[in-house]
Amino acid sequence: MSMLKGANVPVQASAVRVELGWRTGPGVPDVDASALVLVSGKVRSDADFVFYNQPEHASGAVRHDGKGTGADGATDTLTVDLARVEPAVERIVLAASADGGTFGQVPGLRVRVADAASGAEIARYESQDATVETAYVLGELYRRQGSWKFRAVGQGYDSGLAGLATDFGISVDEPQRPPGQDPHTLAPPPVAAHAPAPAAPPVPPAPAGPPPTPVRLSKVTLTKEAPSVSLAKQGGGSGAMRVNLTWQMRTRETKGWGAKLGRAAGMRPALDLDLCALYELTDGRKGVVQALGNAFGSLTGPPYIQLDGDDRTGGSTGENLTINLDHKDRLRRVVIFVTIYEGASSFADLDATVTLQPQHGAPIDFSLGESTAPSTVCALALITNTGSDLVVQREARFLVPERRVSPQRTIDQAYGWGMNWTPGRK
Repeated sequence: MSMLKGANVPVQASAVRVELGWRTGPGVPDVDASALVLVSGKVRSDADFVFYNQPEHASGAVRHDGKGTGADGATDTLTVDLARVEPAVERIVLAASADGGTFGQVPGLRVRVADAASGAEIARYESQDATVETAYVLGELYRRQGSWKFRAVGQGYDSGLAGLATDFGISVDEPQRPPGQDPHTLAPPPVAAHAPAPAAPPVPPAPAGPPPTPVRLSKVTLTKEAPSVSLAKQGGGSGAMRVNLTWQMRTRETKGWGAKLGRAAGMRPALDLDLCALYELTDGRKGVVQALGNAFGSLTGPPYIQLDGDDRTGGSTGENLTINLDHKDRLRRVVIFVTIYEGASSFADLDATVTLQPQHGAPIDFSLGESTAPSTVCALALITNTGSDLVVQREARFLVPERRVSPQRTIDQAYGWGMNWTPGRK
């Protein structure tokens, strides 16, 4: 049952998953979850802001896990390990921001708090009165007499994520509003419903040093209409670029070949997708980075691409590989692709999201969409060296291997790599 605004419930779990949810559809803006870690009502530094550009708190207590889809629509998830929250922290504000619209255009806006270990629901709050807001505080986790509670807040802002973050003490690297435009929220920031706790001892000042770098809120979403982006123009021409793939099974029932995913007796098989990369260097060398055959690559030497590991769940972290952009001049082209190793006969019942996070630039993300063919391999993105820059092109290209042709060879043929392939295992 949904909570009323202002109501609170005890949280007895040592760690919780916070799922921001909404129903998608034509004209519905994208929604992003974020969290602010507060001491005396403010952040101590910009590091206390956890969101898509800064996905983990330094303490490890709060993490932005990313987006998914299910029967009830889309979700963006945070994990909060309450046992690791620093003693000085009093509140963790759970917020949402609308990208390209207002929350009045977002149906079914809700926040759900669940035990991270068991999945049991602890609290749920469904917003009913959003209109012109572009940022929203849906709830908060707070300490009360040594224990944690969750409160449903429902406080809207018309100044977006930048306005919300600024009100809690974050310095934001965003364009300033025109003179005369009201930068404040529709209403004051949320006020705790309980009596104020005794004042915490003052936080000692940080040692003198260079001023902090403002938080960047910008991001890039690639679509069919706008499928490519320059890394240099996004400030991402150096450092490491992390490529992340997360996925989950759709919960709706499917028909035809998409139903051949092992639903006998209500059970689904273990699903294992493999994130891979075909590379071609400027000296002509070609190869593949993948878990199959333990070809994990290298960051410090050719091919300057490394697979972090082999995830078999697609859950909170998914599969990740890293590209060393400090050696981008050595890369001629890279095709990032994914194969189904086991657990499904095609991508038909899978939802997957790809995020490229340059160390010094805005994140680039896109969803694969729905497969319309019995595909077991999908080209995700093509990265091409133009001579002075790397350009990322969204592919989302589902391919169907011919009989007795491997997914890797299928990608090779589609992109003209011309490599010799032998069977491998992991």
